[in-house]
Amino acid sequence: MEELIKTIILGIIQGLTEWLPISSTGHLKLAEQFLGLKVPILFAVLLHIGTLIVVLFFFRKDIKRILSAFAQFDFKTEDGKLIPLIIVGTIPTAVIGVVFGEQIESTFQATSPIATAFIICGIILYYTKARKEKTDNISYLAAIIIGIAQGIAIIPGISRSGATIAAALLLGIKRERAFKFSFLLSIPAIIGALGLTFYTQLDKLTTAGLGWTEIFAGMIAAMLIGYFALRILWKILVKEKFHLFAFYCWLLGILLIVLV
Repeated sequence: MEELIKTIILGIIQGLTEWLPISSTGHLKLAEQFLGLKVPILFAVLLHIGTLIVVLFFFRKDIKRILSAFAQFDFKTEDGKLIPLIIVGTIPTAVIGVVFGEQIESTFQATSPIATAFIICGIILYYTKARKEKTDNISYLAAIIIGIAQGIAIIPGISRSGATIAAALLLGIKRERAFKFSFLLSIPAIIGALGLTFYTQLDKLTTAGLGWTEIFAGMIAAMLIGYFALRILWKILVKEKFHLFAFYCWLLGILLIVLV
């Protein structure tokens, strides 16, 4: 029962912080330390399934149109043009994850580097305050840059949604387009991370004392909370208050450094 409660708490943290630009991975690492619960990276990725379901539901109409365009090999419509952009953006994310994933995982176990990453994340978010919306068009270069930002966000303390949306905004891409592309780009990244870690670390779930009951409870909590977090993020982005999340990241990062 104690382990079940802890995994539900982790699921709530995942759902709340995955879509808000404050780093779910960083918060999960801190929560694991505070709760005294050492879980394999696969569990964190499994929690992402809950929030992935939220994205699939939230953007279901866009995804349906994109899949329809792909089935018809139509890459000229607005939805069809997103297909090669998502593929191009996914490549640098995958490369960074495969090449640097293990090194980052081992480096960011301690609190100090996570705290530093939170502060850096805050700086990135705050710079979006000065952005000027210019276009709905996402070039291949922009897709690569946003993909690199998503790859860098495997660092605990650097928010995936924060880094990708900030990169798009700083490139002059309009808010709605930046928001949509950021989350559509997250879909192959989450699926890829899940497949890789599931293959390499499935046995570690058992050794961590986590059964499928605890796993599903955490995933459901992440899914329910994640839906409301995603809606909140969109409303904040529309009101041009996205940069205000920087103050939370700075406060948390400084607090962690002081405590350490």
